Amino acid sequence: MDILFICGSAELGNDGVGDYTRRLCGMLIRSGHKAEILALCDHQAPLFISENQVVEDTAVMVHRIPIAADNKQRFVYLQRILKDLEPDCISLQYVPYSFNPKGLPFWLPSYLKKIRGNHKWHIMFHELWLGIDAESSLKHKCIGKLQQLIAKKIVQNTRTHSVNTQNKLYQFFLKSHNINAEILPICGNIPLTAVKKEAAEFAQFVLFGTIHNGAPFRDFIDDLIKNTTFNKPIKFVFIGNNGPELGNYKTILESYKIPYEVLGIQSEDVISQVLLDSDFGISTTPYFQTEKSGVYAAYKEHQINTISISRNWTPTKGQYVIPQIIKYEKNNLNIILNKVEVSDLPSIATQFINSISLT
Repeated sequence: MDILFICGSAELGNDGVGDYTRRLCGMLIRSGHKAEILALCDHQAPLFISENQVVEDTAVMVHRIPIAADNKQRFVYLQRILKDLEPDCISLQYVPYSFNPKGLPFWLPSYLKKIRGNHKWHIMFHELWLGIDAESSLKHKCIGKLQQLIAKKIVQNTRTHSVNTQNKLYQFFLKSHNINAEILPICGNIPLTAVKKEAAEFAQFVLFGTIHNGAPFRDFIDDLIKNTTFNKPIKFVFIGNNGPELGNYKTILESYKIPYEVLGIQSEDVISQVLLDSDFGISTTPYFQTEKSGVYAAYKEHQINTISISRNWTPTKGQYVIPQIIKYEKNNLNIILNKVEVSDLPSIATQFINSISLT
């Protein structure tokens, strides 16, 4: 099958959806399919380029249209790519903010409607719209209403053949708009390349990627010290681009005299080794949004338990329990090592092909 994936940006290591799409493409190519990526609004491309990007020893053809291009020129580039590839399926990897900095890509439904061909359409909703949580502001609820209209219009204009999303909550909200989506787990952006070393001298907690505001990290550390017992000392490792909140976390750990390392941005192989050597992965993404996180997917792929420590984010409806994630609640910390169910890349690719192949 010939497949064209459309996403926002495709700079290696700079866009989570782009990185996910590249890994999925690589797996599909290794499975005998032809797959290419079109980055429709690339933030890092100064001009239109077509290049091979290598992922897990597989070259993936990636076409990158700069965000500065006007829509008329953007369509010319797209038509050229479609003429060469003649895809059986176009898969839109949808995040509203990938196609407009304010999350309102009003232009996208009519743009996609102009695309002609014998292909089927598939949409992967990586994110939906603002305003589905009880804590959201009036402004976010208003923006969310517009984002809902755009999402529905995209589905209508493309006559979408199949729809996926990666969690039950998003599936529920899509269903409320008569959009039937099947669950397709995402793979992590860090391939498992590491080999397990000998037993470490620490019980290691890793925090990979951005630290989100509002997470009750001090409460967590306080409960961790008071209410848990490990047969070896605790250690924290920070890796990747953690953002401005990192300083606060370091201060908290120092106040409790807990050792930590800050490794910063590292190669995929180094990150893979750190993850594999860890016992727990910390996620500061709100609990009900964790399954959309590439960091959580990377934790799972490296078979480490995820602890969600986040600000309050309460869905207005459709709540459910995620068995794979330990949800931290103040004064109620219960850390138990569970067997991690892994959705590996080959099985995700197979499920994707089955999804788009349905008549």
